[in-house]
Amino acid sequence: MAWVERWLGDLVPGSRVLDFACGRGRHAVLAAGKGHRVLAVDRNAEALAGLAAPIETLCSDLEADPWPFADQQFDAVIVTNYLFRPRLAQLGDLLAPGGRLIYATFGQGNEAYGRPSNPDFLLAPGELLELARRLDLQVAGFESGVCGEPPAAVVERLCAWRQVVPGTRVSIDCPVNDSGQLK
Repeated sequence: MAWVERWLGDLVPGSRVLDFACGRGRHAVLAAGKGHRVLAVDRNAEALAGLAAPIETLCSDLEADPWPFADQQFDAVIVTNYLFRPRLAQLGDLLAPGGRLIYATFGQGNEAYGRPSNPDFLLAPGELLELARRLDLQVAGFESGVCGEPPAAVVERLCAWRQVVPGTRVSIDCPVNDSGQLK
C-alpha cells in the first residue's frame, strides 16, 4: 500500500482514479480518502459490495468480458497483485495526458516464497519497464526484488506518466510560498 500511497500523494484532489482489478478495494478507499473520484472494477461482486459512496463500482471480468472502459481516461490507474498480459497494452489507453500508471505485483522467483507461483502470474525481470517503454510512458519510479515485509515476496513496482501533449492543460498541485513562487 505504501507504493500506491507514495504515488497518489501529489495527485490533485478531484482527479479521476481507476482501481483496476481492485479486489476488496483498499486502494480505491485510499484514493477516495484523498478526495479523488474513484472507479473500482473487479469481477467479484461481493467484494465490490463492500465499497461505499463516493466510490463508483463496476463488476466486470477484465479477462473475459468486453473492455468496459470505451473512451474513458483517468489521471491515475492503479494495478496491484494482478497480472493479465493480454490487457497490458490497453492500460496505456486509460491514461489521460499527464496520467500515471501505478503498478505493483509479483515477479519471477516468488515461487520460492509461496503464491503466486504460476509463471503466468509472475512478471519477468524488467517486464514493467518494458511495458512503460512500449506504451511510451515516462518512468518516475521503479523497484524490483525481494520485499522483506512478512510474508516475503518477489515484487516489481512501477510508476510511469503519460507524456503531456503540447497545448494540453494538466492540473498539477505545485506548492507555492506567500509570494507565489514555487517552494
